[in-house]
Amino acid sequence: MLESRQQIESALRGSFIFPLLAPADQDRFIGSALLQSWAAEESIFLMGDAGTSMMLVQAGEVRISRPSPGGRMMILNELKPGAVFGEIALLDGGERSADATAITNCKLLVFERRVFVTLLENNWPLAEALLRLICGRLRNADERVADLAFFDLPGRLAKELLARARSGPSGGPARVADTQSILAALVGGSRETVNRCLRNWQKGGLIAIADGRITLLDPTGLARIIG
Repeated sequence: MLESRQQIESALRGSFIFPLLAPADQDRFIGSALLQSWAAEESIFLMGDAGTSMMLVQAGEVRISRPSPGGRMMILNELKPGAVFGEIALLDGGERSADATAITNCKLLVFERRVFVTLLENNWPLAEALLRLICGRLRNADERVADLAFFDLPGRLAKELLARARSGPSGGPARVADTQSILAALVGGSRETVNRCLRNWQKGGLIAIADGRITLLDPTGLARIIG
């Protein structure tokens, strides 16, 4: 029990919430947090579920996505340790607005709505921090809507590749490790369309595909596709 409390306090100290609470509220907040674990690819909650809690990622990564009527998925966000999610349903008491899935094995801190809403009372710094979090989500959503409206699929895919690329071994060309299914969910397209686009770029010398990774051979050329 002591170990769990220490883990919870350590995770909270790196969040936006903890420093804004008075010492007595900090202790109450630590005591209210429930440390839970999810295995990789396990569902945390589904769109439409009752939203009675907010969660903070202590370890692992979480994917926020929205299913389509046709059975496809659009990825809205991917969250790393320290990130908070589930705040919308927590505030309005409504249903979950998206799915949350563990990308890797995850440990999450779960806070019930009744506790957090009480902490918000007469605590403007905490309320302001939560508003900033929600505004950041809205800005990201606005950018995604603009991308869907103003860029064709190749433009969206090129933008996503450049954003998600990480340096290769020994300073080699940057690489993207995401599967084509994940890339399709990120850009709002089908896997088949993404595959066709990547193959054309491979033939044109913009990228190389091997061992499930995409190597960016010509980032400047990809940037030109975005326009």
